[in-house]
Amino acid sequence: MRVTRFRLALAALALGLSLTFTPAFAERDLVPTLERRFDVCPDRPAELSWMQEIPLRQAYQRVLVQDIYRAQNLERIVETGSCDCEIRFPSWDDAEAMFREVHASGERWEMLQASDAYNRRANAARPAAKAICEAAGNW
Repeated sequence: MRVTRFRLALAALALGLSLTFTPAFAERDLVPTLERRFDVCPDRPAELSWMQEIPLRQAYQRVLVQDIYRAQNLERIVETGSCDCEIRFPSWDDAEAMFREVHASGERWEMLQASDAYNRRANAARPAAKAICEAAGNW
């Protein structure tokens, strides 16, 4: 009986000590947030509000605009030979205009095919753009 009480007392003491030291570990920022922080070009323009608010069933439209944006930006880096933040992360206006002019009235399957095509363009431009940006310390 005494051994059991002793073990219970030790367990309570251990629990108390572990709770005492918990705040030191809790100070680390381990909670994921939706806020995005970037080491490179931290002042990137935010996605357009309609893209962030799009219903889940139409998320392929948002993905298409993102794919257009990525392809345009990587190609622009290669064309200009510059990786300034304004070139790498410009406003979303050109990508949105391309989406509205060429793709907005398309069917879902057409938009998915277009996304694939923009991804291929971006992937083709990526190695050269990466080299330019790495040389500028902006990758």
